Order: sequence, then C-alpha cells, then structure tokens
Amino acid sequence: MEFARIKLAGRSVTEIADICEQIKEIAKKHGVSIRGPVPLPTRKLKVYTLKTPCGDGTGHGNATWDRWEMRIHRRIVDIGSNERALRQVVRIPIPEGIKIDIELKEKYEHK
Repeated sequence: MEFARIKLAGRSVTEIADICEQIKEIAKKHGVSIRGPVPLPTRKLKVYTLKTPCGDGTGHGNATWDRWEMRIHRRIVDIGSNERALRQVVRIPIPEGIKIDIELKEKYEHK
C-alpha cells in the first residue's frame, strides 16, 4: 500500500499549521488515513555582525554586536494515496515563504 509523504518547511509556524489543517480536512473528507503533522527539530541560522563599520566597537574596549536569527520550522504529514485526495492537496494555495515536497512511498509491512 502506498502513501504520500508531505514535507513542509518555512519561517512562519502559523502558515505551516494552516496548511497542515487543510491537509487534515481533505483526508477527513475523503476518508483517507493520515499521520501527523510530526514536528521536526527547528533549524536556527544565527548571524552575528559588528555594529560599527570600523570594527572597533563603541570605543570603550567592548565591541557591540548585532545578533540575527532565522528559524526554519519543519513538519511531516503522511496521507494515504487516494487519487482524489492527492489532487486536492496539490491544489492548496501555498504561501510564498513555504517549501513543500510531496513524494509517494511504499509502506513496509512487518511479518
């Protein structure tokens, strides 16, 4: 039996949560099994820069730094491979800052 693995990544948690809710509604409407959304660890990109262009800091012997951080939130949703449900999932409007990957996988059954 096949299922579709949907991977979502983006900076906005609320946008990712909205997309996950839409996917859950589609699965519920078509009676398809769903697992998730499973939150993955948040990736943090940290950048530190000196505030002054000369590199000396404030002149008191201490350098002053700007600290910038960008967080990438990720989720995984597994949905059964119903053709109608997958067509509706593909039609969900995705905001500009969200990356989505959909791939079909085969379920392994343990004996």
